[in-house]
Amino acid sequence: MIQIHIIRDKSGIVREYEVRGHAGSDEYGRDIVCAAVSVIAYMGVNALDELAGIKLYDKGTGEFVERDGYMRCVLPLDIDPDKMQTVKVILDTMVVGFKQLVETPDYKRYISISDEEV
Repeated sequence: MIQIHIIRDKSGIVREYEVRGHAGSDEYGRDIVCAAVSVIAYMGVNALDELAGIKLYDKGTGEFVERDGYMRCVLPLDIDPDKMQTVKVILDTMVVGFKQLVETPDYKRYISISDEEV
């Protein structure tokens, strides 16, 4: 099962997300559930880079970790206020995508999501 963990700050902005595990809905290389989750997770980190200029890959002030069956993205604390609305839209859109997968009858047994405010 894939476990997705979203962490928001007190204002509701996504500050961190973590994706761990494998769906196991089909054999490796043919698992469309795993592929769908991967696309959404990578879309988040890549859109932050290309649209908001937040370069988590470059070991900036945030954090990006990936390995087989695991991804964690932590946003820097000092995001320019002018970029914050773009960041919010990108990550809220990503969360909507994850939640839509969880609500898909054929996929929901392979994915769980938690969305918490800290």
